[in-house]
Amino acid sequence: MNRIDESLEFVPVRFAVLTVSDTRTEGDDRSGDTLAERITGAGHVLAARAICRDERDRIAEHLRVWCADPGIDAVLTTGGTGLTGRDVTVEAHRDVYEKEIEAFGTVFTMVSLGKIGTSAIQSRACAGVAQGTYLFALPGSPGACRDAWDEILRLQFDYRHRPCNFVEIFPRLEEHRRRK
Repeated sequence: MNRIDESLEFVPVRFAVLTVSDTRTEGDDRSGDTLAERITGAGHVLAARAICRDERDRIAEHLRVWCADPGIDAVLTTGGTGLTGRDVTVEAHRDVYEKEIEAFGTVFTMVSLGKIGTSAIQSRACAGVAQGTYLFALPGSPGACRDAWDEILRLQFDYRHRPCNFVEIFPRLEEHRRRK
């Protein structure tokens, strides 16, 4: 079912990684490191990286700035997707989305169920599109970031992945803006 068509050329994607945390620093951001390593290890570009406090407006502003940057194709956030009062990343993402990719949360939950069992119910991972940029909100654990990248994002951001992938539809994400 899933396969890589080796006859096609790989197309690198430009990613930004935002760690959402009140306590993480550049020195101990293991989830951000995990994503950065996987992005570059797959042949993509790490175009930006930052840490932001768990504040809805600040998170949304980071997303908006990166969506407006023509040097960024996709944004991965890590942290703030849980159920506690400070977990506001999902709400910030939804403030920015033009369209939500509902199936991402479902597929992520299916992957997580196989790894952590019913604890997967506590994740609110989500994804969407804004200004032609893909946005993904991932949990804050390195394991969840690994699972999301290895099982879903690595394949969907490989232009050679069949039957379809996110890269091949980049040119059409903003086609509604070109209509008269």
